[in-house]
Amino acid sequence: MTNIQSMTGQAPAGPTEELATISRGRGQRPKPAWRLMLPTPTPWLITGLVLIGSIIVFGAIGPLLVGDPAAISNVGLSGPSAEHWLGTTQTGQDVLAQLAHATRGSLLIGFLVGVLATVLSAFFGIYGAYIGGFADEAFSLLSNVFLVIPGLPLVIVISGFVPRESRGLWTIAVVLALTSWAASARVLRAQTLSVRNRDYVAASRVSGERAWRVIAVEILPNLLPVLASQFVFAVIAAILGEAGLSFLGLGASSSSTLGTMLFYAQNGFALPLGAWWWFLPPGLMIALFGMGLSLINFSIDEIINPKLKNARLVRKRARQTARIQKKAVTS
Repeated sequence: MTNIQSMTGQAPAGPTEELATISRGRGQRPKPAWRLMLPTPTPWLITGLVLIGSIIVFGAIGPLLVGDPAAISNVGLSGPSAEHWLGTTQTGQDVLAQLAHATRGSLLIGFLVGVLATVLSAFFGIYGAYIGGFADEAFSLLSNVFLVIPGLPLVIVISGFVPRESRGLWTIAVVLALTSWAASARVLRAQTLSVRNRDYVAASRVSGERAWRVIAVEILPNLLPVLASQFVFAVIAAILGEAGLSFLGLGASSSSTLGTMLFYAQNGFALPLGAWWWFLPPGLMIALFGMGLSLINFSIDEIINPKLKNARLVRKRARQTARIQKKAVTS
């Protein structure tokens, strides 16, 4: 101890000093403003990022490494083997090749719907709340109408009126986006009404800044965590919605998605025949993708709701305190 004290000029901190440091929160440098906009690394966030990253890589690179998903062979409805890792369908098509192309199609639909729904909700929610007056009332009425109408029946009705030969990825993405923006718009409207009355926003308006610049520079940065959360939720809803439409035969007939895989597996009596390798991979892929996005969304919620982050920090400090107290007792 004498050597340590002579080298550092002070005695090493004991358990009592460590407890005091934890309680005061000392030893932590203030984080930059941009870092506060990012979710805190947690096991849940890392797990979600690994799951989503793996699925995206599989959907992007997988179709380049597998064969033609529509190629028919004379080995029909066979289980996994060295030649066909995930078996074959009733007509001898390779399930792994179908899964790779279907994952890419579902990811593309999810991304398109996420972008379109976020843009629509931002326009009707943020712009309408900032402008106020008749525009805000009209936008609120429109979003309320979409909220009152049940989502899935509306999607089924709209998809039913679209000719089968015209139902591609873009058509399904537009249909899903038009029916999934209203709830996000209501949340963004409430957040914008809170932000637009702050002093720095009022100062920008008084100084003569244009509406689009005030929204982009002063209001939008404060809503980025909410927008990110709404985007993630829109992607999850889009993939599940597309799978439901495809299972009912109303999906993208000219494209391959996870929903179309389940549709053809159901029509091919995969479940009664015990061909689990046909319907289980696409269903598991949808479940894993939804779980990964949900874990990421939980981490984003900590930015939107500081109470969640504070509760996690309290639990972390409690564990540190218990560990130091145990160390003091044993020493």
